[in-house]
Amino acid sequence: MNWSTACPDWERRIIAGESLVPCPPLFPDYAEFALSIFKQLKIYDVPGQPTMGEACREWVFDFVRAIFGAYDQDAGRRLITEFLLHISKKNTKSTIAAGLMLTAAIINWRDGAEFLILAPTIEVAGNSYVPARWMIKLDDDLSTLFHVQDHLRTITHRENGTVLKVVAADKDTVSGKKATGVLVDELWLFGERANAENMLAEATGGLASRPEGFVVYLTTQSDKPPAGVFLKKLVYGRNVRDGQVQDQAFMPILYEFPEQMVKDEAYRLPENFYITNPNLGLSVDIPFLERKARIAEEDGEESLQGFRAKHLNVQVGTVLRSQRWTGADYWDDCDAGVTLDDIIERSEVIVAGVDGGGLDDLLGFAVIGREQETGDWLLWNKAWCDPVALERRKSEAPRYRDFAGDGDLSIVPLGQDVEELCEIIGKLEESGLLDRVGVDPLGLGGIVDGIVELSIEHDRVVGVSQGYRLSGAIQTTARKAAEGTLKHGGQSLMSWCVGNARVEKKGNADIVTKQASGTGKIDPLVATFCAVALMALNPEARGGRSIYETRGILTI
Repeated sequence: MNWSTACPDWERRIIAGESLVPCPPLFPDYAEFALSIFKQLKIYDVPGQPTMGEACREWVFDFVRAIFGAYDQDAGRRLITEFLLHISKKNTKSTIAAGLMLTAAIINWRDGAEFLILAPTIEVAGNSYVPARWMIKLDDDLSTLFHVQDHLRTITHRENGTVLKVVAADKDTVSGKKATGVLVDELWLFGERANAENMLAEATGGLASRPEGFVVYLTTQSDKPPAGVFLKKLVYGRNVRDGQVQDQAFMPILYEFPEQMVKDEAYRLPENFYITNPNLGLSVDIPFLERKARIAEEDGEESLQGFRAKHLNVQVGTVLRSQRWTGADYWDDCDAGVTLDDIIERSEVIVAGVDGGGLDDLLGFAVIGREQETGDWLLWNKAWCDPVALERRKSEAPRYRDFAGDGDLSIVPLGQDVEELCEIIGKLEESGLLDRVGVDPLGLGGIVDGIVELSIEHDRVVGVSQGYRLSGAIQTTARKAAEGTLKHGGQSLMSWCVGNARVEKKGNADIVTKQASGTGKIDPLVATFCAVALMALNPEARGGRSIYETRGILTI
């Protein structure tokens, strides 16, 4: 038997309102048997309490067929074992979860099998448990067959001991589980947890000895840039869907806008809301969505971005907060895939900026080159942190690991960060293009010593004044981004930092400070401002480098 879980024509399908399930059920008879049971389950919070068969659209049935139709009864083995449904909010996700897992518990043959709905919080756990409980309560036969324990959120098959349990996840609740089937609800919230990957590994570990087992991931989009286990699963799902990765055991079903529609901002149009809302007009009320969109427009970009993430599945790039730095509005449009090697190859002159923090902070670094042909500014960034930062800032640990995986953040002991930074500066100096390096005068430490050891003249290490004196560089960076004459590498690290940056008033100046930005890190962005302050002085192309007569550290 041969099949593919890729769906290379998904863009055409989703625009046409067709099924996104990439292949028909591998075992159609068993798929229809399971679906017939799923369809009989009743929905308690809909007028008239219809059955799933009466209330659901065909896309739901296709999803159910795909999961149960992947089971080979003769071999006792499921051929597709992982499923990812990525869909907008209010498309009956929790009710589907309840129906899926209750169906699995009904048709299960293994004595004492455990089925688990794993939720990130108690509230989310209740969203799946309550519909499952009512599905049993509204059916006399199921009420006889199952014992319901609300205080434990547990449903037990009276004859074979099968257990369906809904739990709010932590490492203690999932440790040692030997579940036959696991449904992970709201995967995006797990992406914000430092220990989520290990937790999910514990929860799904039982599948190793249960060949009939399965894992289903259900999720909406995150209202922040995706991170951690959610980001990994989403990227992997897209790669499988697009045929870049072949994995017959993984089926992604992703309701998201095609790339061109995102570029054209076609998601703004109410007539396109159906793209990520297959239940539009049923569980998703059209006037409700249109009103939410209008309110979000009036509330500002931050509310609008949240609405689009949750109700339209539009992935957040740069988070646009209230009091945001104006350059954030244009940052994503400046993505030109710039690398450090590109800057060295294409520039006539290069400057660098450094901004360092405390033990649990980031050491930020920026390189800007002025392109020979166009005069555009080419930007590349890097950051470092000590491993202790992951312990002290557990909520950011998944994100830091993602940045490290991209190669944009190095998690190394103190001292090694400066060594690696100086290696890059040494490479720039060897190119013959480096003009100067800008640093925070109050945070020099061993950085200047390390740079000077590279035989770079002391007066080429420039103290860039911070606070209101940096406002010119902040405004210049925003202006260059708006003009499109600042090109960067599209690094997730920088999108995150730019999204964290908040502005405060100091006299007549708008400045970006770490204090105003709260717990969100902006060090690589501040390093960028330091580099901009130097490039804004229009340094001569190397070979005719300006000579600065000031001795020691020049302060600008």
